[in-house]
Formats: sequence, C-alpha cells, structure tokens
Amino acid sequence: MKKVLFYALSVLFLFSILLLSACAGDSSGDGGEGGGDKPITLYSPETPDLTKELAQKYEELYGQKVNVDYAGTNVLVNKMMAEKGNPQADVWYGGGGILPFEAAVDKDIITSYIPKDAEDWEVVENGIKMKHQDGYYVGTEMFVLGFSYNTELVSEEEAPKTWEDLLDPKWEGKIQFSNPAASGTATLMVLSYMMEHGEEAGWEYFQKLAAQANSIPDSGSGPTKGVAMGEAHIGIGFDFMAYEHQANGETVDFVVPEKTPILVNPITLVKDAPNPEGGKKFMDFMLEKEAQQILADWYHIPINPDVESKTPLSLDKIKEHAVDLDIDWVNENYDRIRNEWKNKIN
Repeated sequence: MKKVLFYALSVLFLFSILLLSACAGDSSGDGGEGGGDKPITLYSPETPDLTKELAQKYEELYGQKVNVDYAGTNVLVNKMMAEKGNPQADVWYGGGGILPFEAAVDKDIITSYIPKDAEDWEVVENGIKMKHQDGYYVGTEMFVLGFSYNTELVSEEEAPKTWEDLLDPKWEGKIQFSNPAASGTATLMVLSYMMEHGEEAGWEYFQKLAAQANSIPDSGSGPTKGVAMGEAHIGIGFDFMAYEHQANGETVDFVVPEKTPILVNPITLVKDAPNPEGGKKFMDFMLEKEAQQILADWYHIPINPDVESKTPLSLDKIKEHAVDLDIDWVNENYDRIRNEWKNKIN
C-alpha cells in the first residue's frame, strides 16, 4: 500500500513539474494582456513622451506590450547594423523624414510591408514621396523643413521667406541651424539645396550661412529651442518643433519657405524581426485614427485625411511648396556629404 501511495505521489509530483514548465514556456513570450502575444520592440528617435503615448494607446487597444527603445536616428541605424543576423527590434518609427530609411534599404536592415490603409497610395503624390516603391517603408505624417522665428524679435513681414533670404546681412549672428554631421534634419537641408543648385554652389552657400550663425548645435531641435529662448532670431527646423513651443506659450512662429523639402516621416519593419506579426500590427495601428490623433495632438501634420491638423498647416496648404528630391542621388551621396561637412565648414 505504501509503495502504491509512493508511486502515485511521485507521478503527481512529476506531472505538476511538467505542467509548471509548460506554463512557464507559454508565458515567456507573453505581452501582458496580449493573449500570449510576444511584446513588440519599437526603435524610435522621436520625442520619448510621444512614442510612450503611442505605445500606451496600442497596448490599450490591443493588449500587447510595446517596449520603446529611444535614441538618435544615427545611433539606432548603427545599432540595427550591429544587430544584423540577430535583430532586437521589430519596428522602426521616425527619423526626420525618408532619407535614413532610403539609406537603410541598401544597408539591408529593413524589409517590406505596406499596411492595408496605404495599399492604394501612389508612391509619389503632389510631389511628395508617400511610401517606398518596393514597400520598405510607409509615411505616417508630414514634416516641413522651414524657419522658426521669435515673434518678439522678428515681425511676420521681415521674417525670411526663401533660403537665400537667410544670407541677408541683417541676420548675421542671429541664425541657428543644426550640424549636418550629426543631425538628419540638417543633412536634409544640405542635400536638398545641393540637388537644386549643384555641389559647388551648395558649399559656397553653406559657408556663407555658417558665417551667419551664432551656434550650430548637434540636435535637430536645438535651433528651434534657441529661438524660443531668445538666443537666436531665426532657427532652421521642422514645423512641429515650432508649433510645440508656440502651444507652450512661447513666442515662436513658423515660415514655410517658397520651395523646401516636405517629407513623410516613415515607419518600417525591421528585417528578420523577432516578432514580425506584432511589428506589422503596430504599423497598421500607426495609420489608424487613434494613433493619427496622437500625432496631431503633438502638432505633426497627420497623413490620415479623417484627422485634422492642430497647426495652420495641412497637405493642401503645403504641397505647392514641395521640392522634388532625387532619392538615388541622396542614397549615393548621403554619407559622403555628411563627412565632407566636417572638413569644408569650419
């Protein structure tokens, strides 16, 4: 009898261990309330509070955990390069427009996926590239490169309206723009000017522009902050940067130059992602009204026509200002121009 009881207890004990092991195995990829789904890892250089809000909304709607890894665009790209063969991210959102994403195609660190809401988009609409021709990224919102200005120091009438206006002697020592060797925002500025005017004229222009500047910070948002603090009269940056400061009660406004780069800010699926299905679902979410409303609340120009912009800008108002970007030329010269900046501009 004792032997029977001993064997019965032994079997029960082993069964319990196997059951616990199975449960542990099932929960190892659990995303909290995601019904057993693995967490999604999001790489993003966008404002941490913005990406946190997007992640929280996704978790609220779909019950799947989103872990956000924040760093600058170049840092994240280098990280994804180092992780090739063993990627840690599922999805990459944001980078100051399409240029880093175009370069990432050649670096073989992203793969193709187009959310259903973007399947019918043209690759280029109104002179603006909306998605990659082979599906390697899709736009989530619009960014306009232009001029912020301090309304206590500069009137709307005298604010510069073209890139050439920045060379007016009255702006000497009153301008800030970010460092193209460090900032994707500034790299866009340099490449777009050179595409339109040629490299020789471009380097001449930026030598003169650098002489007008009182500071060239590494951060893409630095010049707009300088304007808000009264450290500069004019700052070169994206539209949402100025409108964020304005919404906080600071004396900042924004000018869309006559011709300027207008880009979508993309999202993409990381190649060989550990959770590709989760990454695709998050990409779908980013074009839905809930995510688009969050972007609009952060003063980005939403790409979803059912969501209203909270700034004076909309696609209809900005499309006539867009300059054509030769993406092949960008891909061929992106790294070279950034490196040459260090030697050519003092």
